[in-house]
Amino acid sequence: QVQVVESGGGLVQAGGSLRLSCVASGPRFSIDGMGWYRQGPGKQRELVAGMSRGGSTRYAESVKGRFAISRDNNKNTAYLQMNDLKLEDTAVYFCYAGVSETNCWGQGTQVTVSS
Repeated sequence: QVQVVESGGGLVQAGGSLRLSCVASGPRFSIDGMGWYRQGPGKQRELVAGMSRGGSTRYAESVKGRFAISRDNNKNTAYLQMNDLKLEDTAVYFCYAGVSETNCWGQGTQVTVSS
């Protein structure tokens, strides 16, 4: 089982920015996709952004143009740059890393956007 740890959440004013980091570790593995889900208060969990090992990306429609995912495959690390944050972006953000056609999950990091 690969360990996945995300960090970088916090409290930010609307219009501000945060960058989340996600590091996957283990004795021997190869990661396919990495990305982020989020679950806000009273909302369903949704995919925010994902990236394949080859660099293909997908984003939730609500974050296109504001968020950007990137990866360092050698470091098994993914980043989520979040710009122009909105109140509705408030959520717990969970990183995932796909290994052997299954997803390993981080513990979640809280992002709170204030007015």
